[in-house]
Amino acid sequence: MVTTHTPESLSSLARGFMESRVFLTAAELDLFTLLADGPLSLEEAAAARGADRRALAILLDALTAMGLLEKADGRFTTPPSLVPLLTSRSGTSLLPLALHSVNLWDRWSRLTETVAGARPVAGDGWTRSFIGAMHAIAAPQADAIVAAVGPGSARRLLDVGGGPATYTLAFLRAAPGLRATLFDLPEVVEIARENATRAGLVDRVDLVAGDLRTDALPGGHDLAFVSAIVHMLGPARNVALFRKVHDALLPGGRVVLRDHVMSPDRTAPRAGALFAVNMLVGTKDGGTFTLEELSAWLEEAGFVRPRLLRDGERMDALVEAVRP
Repeated sequence: MVTTHTPESLSSLARGFMESRVFLTAAELDLFTLLADGPLSLEEAAAARGADRRALAILLDALTAMGLLEKADGRFTTPPSLVPLLTSRSGTSLLPLALHSVNLWDRWSRLTETVAGARPVAGDGWTRSFIGAMHAIAAPQADAIVAAVGPGSARRLLDVGGGPATYTLAFLRAAPGLRATLFDLPEVVEIARENATRAGLVDRVDLVAGDLRTDALPGGHDLAFVSAIVHMLGPARNVALFRKVHDALLPGGRVVLRDHVMSPDRTAPRAGALFAVNMLVGTKDGGTFTLEELSAWLEEAGFVRPRLLRDGERMDALVEAVRP
């Protein structure tokens, strides 16, 4: 699809970072939580955050202009409709997603250097904000994804790189006879344990710590779910991972990949093309891939009958294959 741009649309595109940066700074300062319990004056907010008065005044006014705060009689408050979405104490908060975007901001700021040949540099301290962001993204769509996968008669699920256990728990809710193994890095497994315990399902989950790039996966499963993993790896590492998944499945078992699946010319979906840039600045050889590429790698690893189970626009496409 051809998009017609105008001077105004291009100017808007060039300045699009401004509102994003204002929002991310507010998230870093946790201003929405601070202002959720009632209106505060500029002086009160500045004292609570140890902020420069002039700078905070400009920031709070900009947030108000963006509709993210309310201002009356010189006092600021978080709108009630945004309290569940932007405060740190809310179970439905998108704040972890915003804080993860702060990490992405640093990486994307080096895009020009990366395209010129510099190697991407991974930041430190990303784990909890990243995993929190993954939960915020996954929670609204997990049940629909699980329904599309269709656990059917599967008895043992392997969630590879299962993160905060959002999908693991959705599978367990959908299939009462199912038991799951969640495999992820040690620090991530502990976050998954917290979430599984909170959901009352920890007794149906085996939490296994390891690195999918170097360690074998636990075996004996008839369904494997590889969610938002393949975009982090290049072709060779994806084939190696698929071989490990193949070995972890019983004959007749299925693997389902959830990720962006790109059109043959790699320009659609738009979100997938932009996410490939995210992988460019954040990984050594990650990207977003076509169905043909994913199918070829699955077959090279020993799987048969790869197919697109569900198309999607926002990393919600599903690709299925079978271990013979």
